[in-house]
Amino acid sequence: MSTAIKENMEMLHKLLDNTGVIVFYLDRKGNILLSNKKAREITGLNDEDITGRNWLDVLFRDKAGAIKKDMLKAVMDESMGLKRQKDFEGVILDKEGKERIVSWNLAPVQNEGEQAEGSILIGQDVTEAKEKTCPSKNIDRTFKEILSGIKEYALYVVNPEGLITYFGIGSEAMLGWSKQDIIFKHAGILHYPGSSGDGLEHILENVRKSGKYETEAELVTKSGQAIPVILTANRFLDSGGSHSGYIFIAKDITERKKMEYQAFQAEKLAALGQLSAGIAHEINNPLLVISGRAELLKDERDSGKLKKGLNLIDAQAQRIRRLVDGILKFSRKTTPVFEELDVNEVIELVFPLICCNAIPTAEIEIRKGLEKNLPRIKGDSHQLQEVFLNLLINAYQSMPEGGRVTVTTANFQDLYAQVCITDTGTGIPAHHLKNIFMPFFSTKDSGTGLGLSISHNIIKSHNGSIEVESQVGRGSTFTIKLPFIQKEVPGVS
Repeated sequence: MSTAIKENMEMLHKLLDNTGVIVFYLDRKGNILLSNKKAREITGLNDEDITGRNWLDVLFRDKAGAIKKDMLKAVMDESMGLKRQKDFEGVILDKEGKERIVSWNLAPVQNEGEQAEGSILIGQDVTEAKEKTCPSKNIDRTFKEILSGIKEYALYVVNPEGLITYFGIGSEAMLGWSKQDIIFKHAGILHYPGSSGDGLEHILENVRKSGKYETEAELVTKSGQAIPVILTANRFLDSGGSHSGYIFIAKDITERKKMEYQAFQAEKLAALGQLSAGIAHEINNPLLVISGRAELLKDERDSGKLKKGLNLIDAQAQRIRRLVDGILKFSRKTTPVFEELDVNEVIELVFPLICCNAIPTAEIEIRKGLEKNLPRIKGDSHQLQEVFLNLLINAYQSMPEGGRVTVTTANFQDLYAQVCITDTGTGIPAHHLKNIFMPFFSTKDSGTGLGLSISHNIIKSHNGSIEVESQVGRGSTFTIKLPFIQKEVPGVS
């Protein structure tokens, strides 16, 4: 660093430290890159404790701060997205735990390409000036009014009985209700049972348990239209800190859902195109062999050559039969026969079946780490055996010179039975991973490319997930998660 630049930096720090306002420089995610002396004084934190942390975590450390964080995150998102300043007032706690009323200005910082790369947050302590005219306990209403003016967000407050007691401007714009029409109506009118996502009672139950709950849901407009939202619900506390209801913040994600749907349709069309091309290619090859060989055999009188030719025709016909069977399995909407299962028992049934399939003769070590006493799952034993067998055969075939296969099970967050099948084989190139579950995509010369597609469909029909991680030359890991049977809790609907 040159002497001139160093001197300029020192001068900048001096200027910031000698201003009478709080200054934070934030990155795009709201993490603090730079703070001044006033900021450190009012928070009671040193530079090391502030730098790198999110500004909301630094300023709102009290129990009631969760609601403010959610509101102000929306304010920052709008400021960065629309590249415009936002002014607001609110209460924070200083290092002694006293309430301070601060007037804030949040301004995006743009790079040469006019893209927002961060923000400057400046706060003026106006406690003394406001105390006579505006008691601090009412200042936090400003947060609600700011958020309510953002079109993409709706804010409403519900009392313990479920009645709506506050309905912001943003809520009116998003949901079509006026304050006069909806105040003191039950919030269930916005969360009817037919909409997707969590219902109102489920949301409130989770807020009562943990103080906050976030979910993807649908809210219902006055006209009956369902709007997809990211919904955040918090306990709402009065000035004395007592529970007085619930505060909801909803972000409209209609456009995001449209883009996801369009992407899904594009993937389906791509899959259909690949399916059609794959069928034509895979069936055409053996048919060419069959027709060519049959033409030659018309004039063949040597019984040895005749038998050899017929065997070749039979082999190619069997290849077509296997391909058609795979297509039928892939396309058939077979309803699984669900029953309570121990996933470990299903896996143990698969190991003896490996030897019945064409696999390399090299020595392969099998290691098992099956967690005992896993909660049971609901599934179709035969379909799940097909999945595990297919993955094990793939693992064997990836190790023609020998290697090790490790099969483990575990309890994942008390929600899923997690099954991991890891090999030390050749691995899958990174550019192939995104296509690995597509029909007719195969990294093997002899494969039809339907095994993993069928496995993917089976796991999805069990409300589970299947993922793969792989490195060339080091092997692959397939991870399957299957949901445990959820036990009903008495008294909770």
